Amino acid sequence: MQRMADAGAMLSSLICAAPRPAAPARAKRAVAELLRDLAVHAPVHLLLTGIADQSPYLWRLVRLGPERLSRLLASAPDAAAARCIRAMLDSLLAAPDEADAMRALRRAKQEMALLVALCDLGGVWSLRDVTAALSRFADAAVEGALAFLLRAPGAGHASATCGITVLALGKHGARELNYSSDIDLVVFFDPDAPALAALSDPQRHCVRIVKGLARLLQEPTEDGYVLRVDLRLRPDPGSTAVAIALPAALNYYETLGQNWERAAFIKARPVAGDIALGERFLKELTPFIWRKYFDYAAIADVHAMKRQIHAVRGHDVIAVAGHDIKLGRGGIREVEFFVQTQQLIFGGRRAQLRGSQTLDMLVQLHADGWVSASAVKDLSAAYVFLRTVEHRLQMVADEQTQRLPAEPAGLEAFARFCGFASAGAFGRRLLHHLALVERHYARLFESAPGLDAATGSLVFTGVSDDPETLVTLRGLGFADAPRATETIRGWHFGRRPAVQSARAREVLTELVPSLLQAFSGSGDPDAALAAFDQSMQRMPAAVELFSILKSSEQLRTLFADILGGAPRLAEIIVSRPHVLDAAIDPASQEGTLGERVARRLDVEASLETFLEHACGFAQEQTFLIGLRLLTGRNDAAVTALDYTALAQAIVVATLRQTESDFARDHGRVKGGRCAVLGFGKLGSFEMTATSDLDLVLVYDFDAQTPDSDGARPLHAALYYTRLTHRLVGALTAPLRHGRLYEVDMRLRPSGGKGPVAVQFAGFASYQQSEAETWEHMALTRARALAGDASLCDALTACIAGIVRAPRDPRRVAAEVRAMRALIAAQKGEDDPFDLKLARGGLIDLEFLAQYFCLAYAAKFPHLHVTQTAQVLSAAGAAKLASAADAASLALAHAQLSAVTQIVRLTVGNRASPSELAAGVKARIARISGLPDFQRLDAELVRTRSKVRKIFDRLLGGEDAAVTAQA
Repeated sequence: MQRMADAGAMLSSLICAAPRPAAPARAKRAVAELLRDLAVHAPVHLLLTGIADQSPYLWRLVRLGPERLSRLLASAPDAAAARCIRAMLDSLLAAPDEADAMRALRRAKQEMALLVALCDLGGVWSLRDVTAALSRFADAAVEGALAFLLRAPGAGHASATCGITVLALGKHGARELNYSSDIDLVVFFDPDAPALAALSDPQRHCVRIVKGLARLLQEPTEDGYVLRVDLRLRPDPGSTAVAIALPAALNYYETLGQNWERAAFIKARPVAGDIALGERFLKELTPFIWRKYFDYAAIADVHAMKRQIHAVRGHDVIAVAGHDIKLGRGGIREVEFFVQTQQLIFGGRRAQLRGSQTLDMLVQLHADGWVSASAVKDLSAAYVFLRTVEHRLQMVADEQTQRLPAEPAGLEAFARFCGFASAGAFGRRLLHHLALVERHYARLFESAPGLDAATGSLVFTGVSDDPETLVTLRGLGFADAPRATETIRGWHFGRRPAVQSARAREVLTELVPSLLQAFSGSGDPDAALAAFDQSMQRMPAAVELFSILKSSEQLRTLFADILGGAPRLAEIIVSRPHVLDAAIDPASQEGTLGERVARRLDVEASLETFLEHACGFAQEQTFLIGLRLLTGRNDAAVTALDYTALAQAIVVATLRQTESDFARDHGRVKGGRCAVLGFGKLGSFEMTATSDLDLVLVYDFDAQTPDSDGARPLHAALYYTRLTHRLVGALTAPLRHGRLYEVDMRLRPSGGKGPVAVQFAGFASYQQSEAETWEHMALTRARALAGDASLCDALTACIAGIVRAPRDPRRVAAEVRAMRALIAAQKGEDDPFDLKLARGGLIDLEFLAQYFCLAYAAKFPHLHVTQTAQVLSAAGAAKLASAADAASLALAHAQLSAVTQIVRLTVGNRASPSELAAGVKARIARISGLPDFQRLDAELVRTRSKVRKIFDRLLGGEDAAVTAQA
């Protein structure tokens, strides 16, 4: 009532309070000099004395225009504010150029800043009056600046029909602007609006307008600035323009909008441009902001928002000196968060909780029964006190600060500026309010954990880097902390397919701190984070993986280690997250491989079901085999045996399933039998993580009963041909989580041109009379691994007879050299990191073993084994190579095989050292038993050089063993 009665009175007569000067004598002299020709009331004199003593900014405004001071003191405050705004808008309308427009805006800002300070410090206006006046001026400044830009040449249309709407968020949107605040604006445009539809590029036009608006308001000139403009609350500011088309904005908020953005839009309102367009947009956005149900699903994300507020510097304790009264414990942000989170949760079904002003909503929360009367009383009083202190801090130098002075002298002076007799009196009042806020705020989520308990600040909501978060990340070992924060912020904005669901982002919010700690221990946290980010580009969804990682510190540590050192292994986790469970589940390794296959693969199931189960089992076991190599539990030789045993088990089970499935349609061939031969690394027990399967299917049948006995009978030749197609199709079929294996059948007689299935008699005849030496070289590594036992025995005997047949060693040597030269010509041998094809690489070693076997197995049958290492060892024992050469070959094969195993596991088939992350290089070197990758590379060069020299010597016609045994 007093406020209304005094509405028309002069400001000078309403002043009833003043700051207490810390150095009154000096301040009084300054005021006396200013007021030499100006008579003022005693309260005004006291007010000006306090300003002269405490606020360089305000005192400068007073001294710049004593006549302005006189005019303001002689006016009613509301009328003076309205006149200032009206004069500013008239000046903008008449401004001939940008310089004049900027001058009009800044001088109006000076007058409004002085008026608000006089009314605030002088006890004339309440907090609501102060924030309302500041917000009205901000509205007018934004609208006036936009109108000036829109009447510029080429624009030519009024702001109300311009197709552009400017929304204010935060304190500006709530009409709660503080004294030296920035303003949070988001700008949208309707590309179909008449004013924009005719333009060739509406967005470019709107972006130019928005950039001009920001420049008019915040660029410093000799007259200062008007308002700092923050445009980063728009959708995904890291990848969008400053003006966004409304359809794109609506789509973003409907699909990717985050809970902190919902909170921001609680206070949103259109302030400039096409106001009606902005109101329609906010109405369409209502389902995003206000969920129709009690939004307990968002509580997990709200927990994270709360923890991120807690994680700022200075929040750990309540203090006075140096305390941040906005972000610190018990501060302004906690009062706002107390209100906004409950609005988010309950406002969808209670329209009365959708207001934008903090104090009003506190009252409404009590009216609806959500908070107590004491909470409303305590939080309201604290909010008014803290906001008033905030304004005093900002009036000192027109700085956007909320931090109290840390030094005793500075704190004492500031306490007097706030009207207190001493810093002690100020501190007692401050601590009283902070403690009450903390107590009520803590009851919101009493059981929520803190983000900063062990790691420090980890804040990723919003749009800017938190300095303390950068410090924390560097402490965790991240070399590029800003890039890490931008990566994680991008996840929250849904920039990766895996995080485009609200649920995924909620789980991710909870997971990120512990995941970063796990990355910290990986040896290369930047590489681990980058690999995880790349993985999310390929994942259509990630909730399952996030939930598994969230459930176990052991799994997070394991996953981080794999990301940093074995990105290819991480791809298996990405495609099938539950392989991580198998890594710590003892039951996954119980029994023999055959027993595990029997438990997991049911031949009575449909082929589709069998294949899905087989693929899952194979990926799980492949992952575990690789993990044992990665962690040093197994060496490369054992790893090769494990990969081979797994592949053989899968082929055995798949053949059995395929035969059973095929028999349902076509029956079985009486007396028919088939077997699968494995060649290459499958035959020699040397498979790696990426090996394909070299297979040949051989069959036999009774010529007297050639047809199958099913409902749709087939001749045996066609029967086994189609069965082979079924088998290969099953092994290579693209399934939900990948495929079992790649299959190569080109080693059958007639290669890729003849039948895919070979009759036993034809196979034996071909190998005995038609096959070339290179085919017999391949046959040295062949073995029967699945199918009818009697046929497997027959094939084993047949192959032994062929491989062990007498041959001319010189001719074999010449043909092996020719074959090696042909491969070098076709595939190259100059890539030093291709340890298979490079000169002196694994091909040379394998060809030497095949040479020894073909040339000398007739005399030394024990040379006929499929494993390369065993053949080389047997050749040394038979003195087909010197002891030194045999030892060198054995060591070279072990080393090259081990490095190949590690490289295939970590990065795949083709990898250049220049493309490998530092963590991967370190892992490869460590598993190879060398201190660093550079040493490993040098060692590999020496090894391959030695192998090639031995290869040339043994196969070049000069070897004594060749001469002796010829």
